[in-house]
Amino acid sequence: MAIIGRKEERRQLDDYYYSGRPELIIVYGRRRIGKTFLIKEHFEGGFSFYFTGKVSSSRKGNLDDFDNAIIEYGGDKSPKSMSWADAFHKLERLLRKSPGERKVVFIDEMPWLDTGKSGFLLAFDYFWNSFASANKDILFIGCGSATSWITKKIFKNRGGLHNRVTGRIHLAPFTIGECEVFLKNRGVEMDRYQLAECYMIFGGIPYYLNLLDRGLSLSQNVDRLCFAKNASLKNEFYELYMSLFSNPTRYIAVVEALATKNSGLCRNDIIEIAGLQSNGHLSIVLDDLEQCDFIDTYSDTSKGKKGRYFFLIDPFTMFYLRYMKDNDTKDEYYWTGNINDGTRNAWRGYAFEQLCRLHLRQIKKALGISGVSTETSSWRSKTAKPGAEIDLVIRRKDRITNLCEIKYVNQPFVITKSYSEMLNNKRISFQMETGIQHGVHLTMITTYGVTKSGYFGVVHSEVTLDDLFE
Repeated sequence: MAIIGRKEERRQLDDYYYSGRPELIIVYGRRRIGKTFLIKEHFEGGFSFYFTGKVSSSRKGNLDDFDNAIIEYGGDKSPKSMSWADAFHKLERLLRKSPGERKVVFIDEMPWLDTGKSGFLLAFDYFWNSFASANKDILFIGCGSATSWITKKIFKNRGGLHNRVTGRIHLAPFTIGECEVFLKNRGVEMDRYQLAECYMIFGGIPYYLNLLDRGLSLSQNVDRLCFAKNASLKNEFYELYMSLFSNPTRYIAVVEALATKNSGLCRNDIIEIAGLQSNGHLSIVLDDLEQCDFIDTYSDTSKGKKGRYFFLIDPFTMFYLRYMKDNDTKDEYYWTGNINDGTRNAWRGYAFEQLCRLHLRQIKKALGISGVSTETSSWRSKTAKPGAEIDLVIRRKDRITNLCEIKYVNQPFVITKSYSEMLNNKRISFQMETGIQHGVHLTMITTYGVTKSGYFGVVHSEVTLDDLFE
């Protein structure tokens, strides 16, 4: 299968390959995102050495497998490695056999090798500093899904690996446009409205998309993957968080708290709802979740510097917590059978807001402000009655602020007189409460655009679902 997207990441890999100096590159990102696939396909399997750690294997088991990989690539057959120091000495001897030529070493799932008192990290530290860093022909790529381990043990290492990483590649989920290409490449046909709902359930995770059966409808696929008796993704939520974080309980508590409030929570709210303490551990949890693309942060312009809010943006996590976690109906056709359930529209509306937050670059392009520096936030009125909120605020350095109203509907959106008055009241309240003196534009982000009649004139600009695919 050809690599879909990942143009910037592939450019970076090429730059590191041709740099003419020793490189220690860390490729990281959440489980199922396609890290291993990208590296293997990009280098077309042309490694001087490749090995992947196994979470289910013991220290001895991983050492034995490492030895076997050394032999496979032409290295020493004996004696057996009794420690990771022995194993890396074997790797060093293997790499010395072909001096001068660029050698790509790829060790996948490094966190699974650093178990207990394994000594893996110290051995790797010595291997890099005593040998690899002095050889300009070595490109070492380390990879792993356990972001907390990578951050603590590699990026923030205070020992011999401090500041030794020469490049980081963070692999993010696909955009909705990349999902469209990926699914077409697999022969899965959906219109863009269906693709949006698919994204709002599975996100841009290649592994999940690859599970879709092209002979079934989206609803049938959701039932098969999420609600059937032996559904492939039934236990995915807990397996996902357990694989990424050493203490998943706190991480799950945070995302469960965030799932209770569509408009996001401040730190104190998270502490209260999740039952956690306000300390450095919580800061680490929030940072790890953001690095893994589970949450994002925005400022609330009504609260100044103290208005930092955390939003849950991972579609699958949101879908699981809303529809799968407490679903005890045992209905294998739950999603298809409730396709017209009224509560589904409320979920679609919120999920579409999050989809838009994940595609700010595409929204800016549609507005013609790609080259303009911006800050994004949310806003909620302190005084307006009834209450007023803005889904997405884009504050621009060219002295324009876009107030974005987001609507997910199955037809062109009609702005009625009452809706027009509501939009104007929001804009006026926003200007009065924030004290902004420059231009404030109302922007509609919808699936099929806004009907060009009646009260359309209240809108300064619009973005459609098609724009998000760019």
